[in-house]
Amino acid sequence: MPETRYRNRRGVQNENESLRLTVLAEGGHLAELLHKAAGVNPLWTPPWPSIEPSTYLRARHPEYGSNAESKLLAGIMGHNLCLDLFGGPSAEEEAAGITVHGEAPVAPFRMTETPDELITTADLPAAQLRFERRIRLDGPWVRISETVENLSRLDRPVAWTEHVTIGPPFLEKGFTQLRTPGTRSKVIEGPFGDAGYMQPGAEFDWPLVPRMDGGTTDLRVCTNAQVSGGFTAHLMDPRQERAFFFAWSPGTKVLFGYIWSRADFPWLSLWEENGSRTQPPWNGKTLTRGIEIGTTPMAETRRQMIDRGKLFGTPCYRWIPAKTAVRLEYSAFLTTADGIPETLEELRVR
Repeated sequence: MPETRYRNRRGVQNENESLRLTVLAEGGHLAELLHKAAGVNPLWTPPWPSIEPSTYLRARHPEYGSNAESKLLAGIMGHNLCLDLFGGPSAEEEAAGITVHGEAPVAPFRMTETPDELITTADLPAAQLRFERRIRLDGPWVRISETVENLSRLDRPVAWTEHVTIGPPFLEKGFTQLRTPGTRSKVIEGPFGDAGYMQPGAEFDWPLVPRMDGGTTDLRVCTNAQVSGGFTAHLMDPRQERAFFFAWSPGTKVLFGYIWSRADFPWLSLWEENGSRTQPPWNGKTLTRGIEIGTTPMAETRRQMIDRGKLFGTPCYRWIPAKTAVRLEYSAFLTTADGIPETLEELRVR
């Protein structure tokens, strides 16, 4: 199918009267979701130049750092898939060539098109998984179905996370708002950068996260701090069959969100980066917020994920049985609104 170039990357575009969606050929990232009338793409575009992950060499590209995250950062954009890992590899996995968040976000994707759908597929040889994503535009909606097939003869415990990331101009300090049916929540246990303000390991009820200075911060509003960083995990309300997040920009009046089955993705994680990372390629210049929905609450190694087992009585990974394919569906939307809805029942998408 015809390729396009988007910010120095190979990709394909699909559009209708409301939206334009750009998907990258390497990593399969949903790099752009443009609201045509408003001219706003809520998804994060890093402030550094993007290259194809296949062209990255650690010795040749020091501008992206020199660690297990660098190959991913060289090509990250928008909504990236984390499979079969959510977090960093072990030292041994890194030495064997595994990058942060697993093979998927740096893998080459095959792209085909039917009259109704864009179909992207990738093979993950180390994990022995095959991934397929089918995307259909429906007015202001993006309908997505995904299938993970276990090619091996062994059951596999996997992390499967949709790493949706928003950025400026949609993301604005002190203004951009978030709503989700969070319940029990936890701050990641270890230190998280040099500008962390959350109490490490603290358990709390959404949305007020305990601060190290003794106060709390409302996670429903983008930080207004000069510099900050943090990571929290949130259990979606077990009483609701469908989970969601809504993000709204008062400045642009753009409302963006995802809706999914809580049984598929019981966790939503929030990652905050506000000028706290000074090493390449961040260089203290990045404002972004990850709204990460998936099977796994914490960004951590495979061993840590399995050792954790459950959090708040809920599993921290998903089993893909031997020689079996697992399929799920979810939807994203992009519209305009004068305010942010609090519940699914209040949502109006036009």
